[in-house]
Amino acid sequence: MKKQKMFLRMISASLIRRRSRMLVALLAIAVGATILSGLVTIYYDVPRQMGEQFRNYGANMIFTPSEADALTRTDIESGLSHIPADQVVGCAPYRYEGVTIVERPYMAAGTDLSEVQKTSPYWNVDGEWPDASGEILVGKNVASTFAVKPGDTMTLSYDIQNPDGTVATADETRDVPTNDMKYNVTGILDTGGNEEDYVFISVEDMTSLTGNDGGFDVAELSVSASSEELQGYVDKINSAQTPVSSRLVKRVTQSENTVLTKLQSLVFLVTAIVLLLTMICVATTMMAVVTERRKEVGLRKALGASDGSIIMEFMGEGLLLGGIGGLLGSFLGFAFAQAVSVNVFNSSITFHFLLVPLTILVSILVTGISCILPVRSAIDIDPALVLKGE
Repeated sequence: MKKQKMFLRMISASLIRRRSRMLVALLAIAVGATILSGLVTIYYDVPRQMGEQFRNYGANMIFTPSEADALTRTDIESGLSHIPADQVVGCAPYRYEGVTIVERPYMAAGTDLSEVQKTSPYWNVDGEWPDASGEILVGKNVASTFAVKPGDTMTLSYDIQNPDGTVATADETRDVPTNDMKYNVTGILDTGGNEEDYVFISVEDMTSLTGNDGGFDVAELSVSASSEELQGYVDKINSAQTPVSSRLVKRVTQSENTVLTKLQSLVFLVTAIVLLLTMICVATTMMAVVTERRKEVGLRKALGASDGSIIMEFMGEGLLLGGIGGLLGSFLGFAFAQAVSVNVFNSSITFHFLLVPLTILVSILVTGISCILPVRSAIDIDPALVLKGE
């Protein structure tokens, strides 16, 4: 125990005497540990952060009927049962029907508009989202054609059908009243896509307009999961012979996977470069310390000090610096990662306590490797030459 205390006292005294040089080494280690801790935190948090960002670009999974002509709510629930509930951001079913507006044909979509706001948060609505029966969301192009704005009314007419399901001709419908319904326009939809040519109403209003519950043509899902997990869910649903057929929206999932791969590769590359620069800085500083202490080392060796004791002393100084620098860097790294996350992704991250011992261990390892060359230089010192002043 006394030897250990003496050893620590020798190391701490040596560090204090050369505090300017050792401060440079400590700073280099702390910077390297900060970058290591921060980038590793970002590395593991990027998939979640990027996943949340990509959810703003729309659905990444689609349900369609596997055999029947339409999906029921039960069918959709059977497909959702294969996906963890905490990963489902939203599920918006759609029923499309042809309608006429002032004798012009258009497509109306009956859907759960509250779920659409979750699966398609990029939709820009001028006005308010419909939240009650008798309200309608009108695509920008449709609104421009009829010069409607929020607060106006719009009448939808559903096509009359013959008993065999075919649409009646103009002559056949001349004496037959059409199913007309008036809606209050609450918002104008601007997406830059095909949605601007549609009008959107609730599922209940679609049932009232058509006079029947025809089921859904498709269901769009937004699932917070990696591309591998998503593909696994799709395979599980399709292999379970459920009433739904599932597939991924590749333009979303592939883009997400590509961006994540490149970002993680960049994080790994930057971390490796920073650790290499840290090793160079520590090795240079320790080499300068060894050169400065050549006479001291030569005198100790002349008095009988072994190479092992000299190695232990220099290595002890380096490893102590590595431990302190790693401890500082683990907490500074979290602050660095938090700042990056807030500024880039506009969300905070959680502190990973396991990164503290990992960062300290890596810092000690990097410092130990950096000290190998200076320590070899120290034990190669010839006492006779040094004491003679050569």
